[in-house]
Amino acid sequence: MMTTELLIAFLASTAGAATPLVVASMGELVTERSGVLNLGMEGMMLVGAVVGFGVTLSTGQMSLGLLAAMLAGMAMALIFGFLVLTLQTNQVATGLALTLFGIGLSAYLGRGLAGQTVTPMPHLEFPVLSQLPFVGPLLFRFDAMVYFSLALVLLVAYMLARTRLGLLIRAVGESPQAAHAIGYPVIGLRYGTVLFGGALAGLGGAYLSLALTPMWVEGMTAGRGWIALAQVVFATWKPRGVVVGAYLFGGVTMLQFHGQGMGLAIPAEFLSMLPYLATIVVLMIICRNPQTILLNKPVSLGQNFKPD
Repeated sequence: MMTTELLIAFLASTAGAATPLVVASMGELVTERSGVLNLGMEGMMLVGAVVGFGVTLSTGQMSLGLLAAMLAGMAMALIFGFLVLTLQTNQVATGLALTLFGIGLSAYLGRGLAGQTVTPMPHLEFPVLSQLPFVGPLLFRFDAMVYFSLALVLLVAYMLARTRLGLLIRAVGESPQAAHAIGYPVIGLRYGTVLFGGALAGLGGAYLSLALTPMWVEGMTAGRGWIALAQVVFATWKPRGVVVGAYLFGGVTMLQFHGQGMGLAIPAEFLSMLPYLATIVVLMIICRNPQTILLNKPVSLGQNFKPD
């Protein structure tokens, strides 16, 4: 039977499960709005997770671990950017290769780290607010990354809709030829968005190894990089849709841990696959209407551009 304590625990854990998806998806959304499709999210998140954990374990400073994870994600993204933007390789094939490279590299770097733990990211405490019944645990007892992820959504939404930089990113995504013709640095701008996406992918991966499960486990992203890519499509390339999709996925994910306490007589194996099944179903529903899926899709997404 659902109790108040169980409901609070379920909703609070949903926010934690959604946070790495929100962070990684926002990076990919900005990258795709510039016309670049990076399928290497899974690999970048894994590298960010192992580097962030390793640096935190060796230094004892979580801030250094998060910074190192962002730099590792950017390094992976730089490889992708050089191949795609400078050498003009196929974006889909290069992204898939980057994921495979990231899986292998993270396994190599993580040798000797398995089984060790770090102190998990602490939760913030707000005077009076954190002690409020029901509302306090739901809104004012999370770690800083949960609040950062929500602030990030607002900042990216504002940047894309209200700033000159956002207009340039969207213009390049719609027609890089036209943007180049009037003097805008298309390749430079795309490099910037790719690096931004890599930094957030690394940060999202580090949240897994430093907060959700404060240890390194090989392959611990468990497909979240692919889910982050799907979230961008689910959101029709809008920041607010990313939050909805991520929290939906997070809630379904948490069902496998809280299902028995809620009285759900469902096999554990089915609950484990439920998050991915839910993602597929949602994407199928969206894709039934081509106009919906194409509403905000950048026209040049996945297409290389070479300045004359």
